Amino acid sequence: MQTAAGACLKLRHYVRTERVRVLFSTDNIQEEISNSLSMSVLLVEAFYGGSHKQLIDLLRENVGDCVAFTLPAKKWHWRARTAALYFMQAIPASSSYRVLFASSVLNLAELVALRPDLVRLKKVLYFHENQLVYPVRKSQDRDFQYGYNQVLSCLVADVVVFNSSFNMESFLSSILSFMRMIPDHRPKELDKLIRPKCRVLHFPIQFPHVTRQRFDQKLHDRPGGFCSDDFRAPRASQDRPSSPGRPEAQGSDEELVRPVEEELEGPLRHCSPLTSKASCQDPEDSQLDPNEGTGQVPVYPRDEDVEEEDEGGGGGGGGEGHVRPIHIVWPHRWEHDKDPELFFKTLLKLKERGLGFQLSVLGETFTEVPDIFAAARMDLDVHVLHWGFMPRREDYLRVLCEADVVVSTARHEFFGVAMIEAVHCGCYPLCPKALVYPEIFPPEYLYSTPEQLCKKLQGLCKRPDMARRHHIKVDTLSYSWAALKEDYMSLLASQEDHHP
Repeated sequence: MQTAAGACLKLRHYVRTERVRVLFSTDNIQEEISNSLSMSVLLVEAFYGGSHKQLIDLLRENVGDCVAFTLPAKKWHWRARTAALYFMQAIPASSSYRVLFASSVLNLAELVALRPDLVRLKKVLYFHENQLVYPVRKSQDRDFQYGYNQVLSCLVADVVVFNSSFNMESFLSSILSFMRMIPDHRPKELDKLIRPKCRVLHFPIQFPHVTRQRFDQKLHDRPGGFCSDDFRAPRASQDRPSSPGRPEAQGSDEELVRPVEEELEGPLRHCSPLTSKASCQDPEDSQLDPNEGTGQVPVYPRDEDVEEEDEGGGGGGGGEGHVRPIHIVWPHRWEHDKDPELFFKTLLKLKERGLGFQLSVLGETFTEVPDIFAAARMDLDVHVLHWGFMPRREDYLRVLCEADVVVSTARHEFFGVAMIEAVHCGCYPLCPKALVYPEIFPPEYLYSTPEQLCKKLQGLCKRPDMARRHHIKVDTLSYSWAALKEDYMSLLASQEDHHP
């Protein structure tokens, strides 16, 4: 007898591969349908990729009576326009459903209009991002329909959840000006109708377990990188299917994976796993920046007993007698809204000044990759350690554990999972003083201008130990699944006789 979770998983896979009609005629499909129809929580994701996928997978693994229906993370604009029509046919009718959870990519108003049987459910709409303030090159490039769909979805939802206060307030405060795009007969005070439904619930992250050995290696510039035992990532569920983005763990790889919430008695028990290297050292070994909290990174000369790096930046890591160059990581999508132009322009300035650094540029690529990436790959070649997307999460986390500094140059960010994961792995963060970042990061990690970013990185290039010994003042565990689980379980709790 198959478990309900297994049947739920297979049904979701069938729907996602768009072979429902054929597979419903197989011998065992009736049992699978029966199991799935007994579920009370209906998870619907029109863009099953990135953080959207992470959240659905996390809920599916931790909410016992849920069934998920998804569409692949391709052709976002078409998903936003037409997903409701697809799900109208893909989701089977069931009297057991009590809660509908969907991201704001889906036009929820269309779905419940097409499927009146879903109107009675508690409808939860989750905003990973909002289209009212999403950056576009030109104002005339903004497609009114996407933001309009999100406003309609909020009006029919019972609970509207945002992953940050910035996301919520930027959306609600933009509704009035957004609706002015309508030529006449504009609706009024929609924000007052929507706000009472809204709440902030941060995105839940399953953090890797980072060991003291990993911090000690970084502090003492040990050669050879890090071994596979230096971190553990969340364990893959036995019921989860393999996917190109995250293959099943096998053999020794499976030993790497364990949620940090299960490691409270591990090597970091006496120091927060969300902070950096200094928190894992003996007190007498911790040398913190006397200017901490000022928002400034002072520029220091190298220690007198350390030889200067070779001309050309010393990107290769140096030999005996050298301080290992600072390792900078940029783990973001390769798209214009992350402003890679500013990032690479800043690094080229560091190179021109003869400063040593190593570079890892990670993140996913899509159909159109900005030209700056190809040019930067050539111009910064001597500094590059890793370049491109890493499909295996274990490999991705290993690079974060090896890096010293994580940089964001984003012009669009509503939460920033990659930055928080990197900080948890011990990276010193540098972020714009805008968007969601002031909500998460103290002022000392923020910069206001490109010049400030360059100055901060220059200081860290000259004194890598400033990043390696720094105690990072970000409570990443407050964004962990362990901390947020009860809130999410309450959000998805079935409510008998719930009516709109």
